Amino acid sequence: MSIKPIALAAALAVAFSAAQAQQGPKPATPLTAQANKQFGAELQLANHQDFEDASRGLVARLPDNVVKDAKGDTVWDAGRFGFLKGDAPDTVNPSLWRQEKLNAIAGLFKVTDGIWQVRGYDLANMTLVEGKSGWIIIDPLLSAEMAKATLEFAMQQLGRKPVTAVIFTHSHVDHFGGVRGVVDEADVRSGKVPVIAPEGFMNHAVAENVMAGNAMARRSHYQFGAPLPYGEQGGVGSGLGIGLSIGAMGLIAPTDYVKKTGEERTIDGRRFVFQMANGSEAPAEFAFYIPDFKALCMSEVVTANMHNIYTLRGAQARDALGWSKYINEMKDFHPEAQVAFRSHHWPVWGSERIQQHLSNQRDLYRYINDTALNLANKGVKMDDLANVTYFPKGLMNDFSTRGYYGTLSHNLRGVYNYYLGFYDGNPATLHPLPQAETAKRYVAAIGGVDATMDKARAAFKAGDYRWAAELNNNAVMAEPGNEKARLLQADILEQLGYQAESGVWRNEYLVAAQELRNGVKPVRLSTQGPDMVRGMTLDMIFDFLAVRLNHEKVDGMTAGIQVNFTDSNETYALELSNSVLNNTKGRKLAAPNTTLSLTRPAFFKMLLAGVPLPKLVEAGEAKVDGDPKMLGAIFANLDNFNPLFNIVTP
Repeated sequence: MSIKPIALAAALAVAFSAAQAQQGPKPATPLTAQANKQFGAELQLANHQDFEDASRGLVARLPDNVVKDAKGDTVWDAGRFGFLKGDAPDTVNPSLWRQEKLNAIAGLFKVTDGIWQVRGYDLANMTLVEGKSGWIIIDPLLSAEMAKATLEFAMQQLGRKPVTAVIFTHSHVDHFGGVRGVVDEADVRSGKVPVIAPEGFMNHAVAENVMAGNAMARRSHYQFGAPLPYGEQGGVGSGLGIGLSIGAMGLIAPTDYVKKTGEERTIDGRRFVFQMANGSEAPAEFAFYIPDFKALCMSEVVTANMHNIYTLRGAQARDALGWSKYINEMKDFHPEAQVAFRSHHWPVWGSERIQQHLSNQRDLYRYINDTALNLANKGVKMDDLANVTYFPKGLMNDFSTRGYYGTLSHNLRGVYNYYLGFYDGNPATLHPLPQAETAKRYVAAIGGVDATMDKARAAFKAGDYRWAAELNNNAVMAEPGNEKARLLQADILEQLGYQAESGVWRNEYLVAAQELRNGVKPVRLSTQGPDMVRGMTLDMIFDFLAVRLNHEKVDGMTAGIQVNFTDSNETYALELSNSVLNNTKGRKLAAPNTTLSLTRPAFFKMLLAGVPLPKLVEAGEAKVDGDPKMLGAIFANLDNFNPLFNIVTP
């Protein structure tokens, strides 16, 4: 059996005729071109402060645009972003175009004496702090190949010194996945190189990618635009960063956890003072101050755009109020800071500018929280929060608080969901029909698919793209095999994507349009290696097995299985009843049907390498007492999740 949390390749989820020609994107309609022009005219796009900051301190750029892995596969191709120059084309919102031109400013940059950053070569930044004897690495990117290549590049420019410590600012994979490219695990385990992280890091780093990992991975294709080619009619970035490297994601467990604000560490001769921010942008996160350099690391608590309270890939909604309070605390944390850098985007220099930046970011998340609750307490429905247009002028005119990643629309709904859940209180919405069934009935009420599409086309021609999308979505859901309905929906969603200021909204719309035209295709992304599974606790592993259990197939079955781990002296009771598989650490069953005894490494062989249990028994690495069929009855009824399930069709 295999329980890898995210599989990234599978058969096509939607079958299209082999004779169907691949259909490319369409140009912007005159109405979209005009809408984008008007949108840009209302902003101070000529403000160059961000461009000065994003370019400041440039040391060098990677001499080769392409980074490859050991197999010769491309991990990063900077040439993809060469189109991001000049004025925005009609097919890209001019505000988003500005943001992605900033994100595309790539290279090794000096932040201040003793601190450098690698920016523009992955979704996130990697920061190098000069210690007394070597380099302290902060957030080693998404993939090992990219982290290794950029660290080597940095050392060529700055001097070759050993890596003396690694810091993970928070528990999202784009900030730790490349760790094996900068440090040898043996040096970590021996205590030679400490790995420092916020309390709860390991649990959250693993858990977020497991229980709902398959669904989150598929939805990430949409959020980050993974299937899209880069270009004026395709992907331009995510607002948070220009792109994702494609390599091996790893994980090395931290050796030191920071637990509370004010804790200090002396790391390779440099003093670090930490501020906890758990439950803000990530469930495990901290910021810190380096007195030697008067430098504040804001982690991903503060970025150069509105972040997500609710993230479109799917994750637990975040606490906007708590987030604002962390930033408010950061204002007083070390106000003498002369530079503030972060895990994405470019730094801010000067204490006055830093304080103003923190104030606006604080007010941004406080406004989102308070507005959502103000309106909810007035009876405004969650879906209606999507249409709130008022935004304080001071925030509207600050590019760093604009919705390039998160948006006011989906964040207000995220706050509503955080406090009140999905239900709007109207019993008419309490027990809805299945989506496809509802669509069929709407289409029938309108007068059939053709009539529905006629109304959608009329809305499209009028530039009423949101209504056109809602109307025609019913036609697609009612008759997913109707090519005309799919192609019309693709045209509609595409124009919405061209107008979106948010990079992830653009990606969502354009990936949907591509899949409606050409079907769901496998996507090459960074792959999660065995580190993520090794990082799972046994409770997590058994819980995930229970998620995969096909409940209908085991209905009526009962079983008690004792699993003994001979190397750690741990025991688990697995109990199957009422179609669910419970696990209890330390419980000893009086009369188990089966007892499985093995080491944790043997257990992982079965999970990671797919070594059949009989082979482990034959090799003396596992022992089974009792009825082995009970094990088979469970493991034979585990579902394998399709990593390319349909999204825009039933």
